[in-house]
Amino acid sequence: MEWTADILGTDFQSCGIDATGSDGVIRHATLVRHRAENQESMKTRQPQGAVLFLHGWSDYFFNTELAGFWAAQGYDFYALDMHNHGRSLQTDMPGGYVANLMDYDAEINQALAIIRDEPGTPLGGTVTLMGHSTGGLVAALWASRHPGSIQFLILDSPWLEMHGSSLVRRAAQAMVAPIAKLRPETVLRLPERGFYFRSISSTAEGEWSLDEKYRPPLAFPVRAGWLSAVFAGHSQVARGLNLDVPVLVLTSSASANGMVWQESMRRSDAVLDVGVIALRAMALGRSVTLERIDGGLHDVFLSAPPVRKDAYARLERWIKGFMQSGAPADVQQGEQ
Repeated sequence: MEWTADILGTDFQSCGIDATGSDGVIRHATLVRHRAENQESMKTRQPQGAVLFLHGWSDYFFNTELAGFWAAQGYDFYALDMHNHGRSLQTDMPGGYVANLMDYDAEINQALAIIRDEPGTPLGGTVTLMGHSTGGLVAALWASRHPGSIQFLILDSPWLEMHGSSLVRRAAQAMVAPIAKLRPETVLRLPERGFYFRSISSTAEGEWSLDEKYRPPLAFPVRAGWLSAVFAGHSQVARGLNLDVPVLVLTSSASANGMVWQESMRRSDAVLDVGVIALRAMALGRSVTLERIDGGLHDVFLSAPPVRKDAYARLERWIKGFMQSGAPADVQQGEQ
């Protein structure tokens, strides 16, 4: 394992991961870290722990501001471009595709092992898993299968349920299941919308510089097997995950849906139904904090500067209240 200069430039490095899943398949992922190149900074840093970030579907890690925020709070920051996404894309594989969300487990496990073995990682330092959108769903499900492996979970607009309700999901699931079973990589002809991309990309009306090879304007094609895997994850969340760690969920305070661009999409979640996400968040575990961000986009940390300033302030308050409160680990994790 060798760290090399990352596409994000100064203070970012990345390394490739080839992880063997429980099915015996080797999948390629990429771990990114934020680490100052200044050696004096390296000598004096005393991190309180580490944060691992999981991106959403058809996405990759690019938010250097988020990495800088965590560094300022005293944490080593890492992000994982999961297989078939971003830096891990391979020409012979379908972009964004996964047949089972558990297929991500091996690369997440390996990433965490690398993080814990890093020089300077404090003994007993906390590990926080953070996920956005589909990455938030993956993070929550992974945490439920690996109790005791992390100390905190932070979810940024996690995709915990379909628009509307579980009834909508069940109906869609029944239609997709036969195709997913027989021809899982079949592309489903669904309406394509680029409204969220329009609101964030500097090539459109946003402020963020995105590599369209890694984050295409209309996202990757939706395949039956992938959608079936997401539905299965939603079903697990609906039954309750019983997470034993403190959980923070951040969402926009409003959603904007439809097939025609609306100005409200500049200050709301144009991807998910935030009402049903807030409801599902309460089924994650015994200690869940919900923060609803006025004017927030689908990724609240890509919102307009005043809005994300509010989001960061709320995140910092939670960090101080839970992660840096000094409470014993068993109390923080909700154990009796």
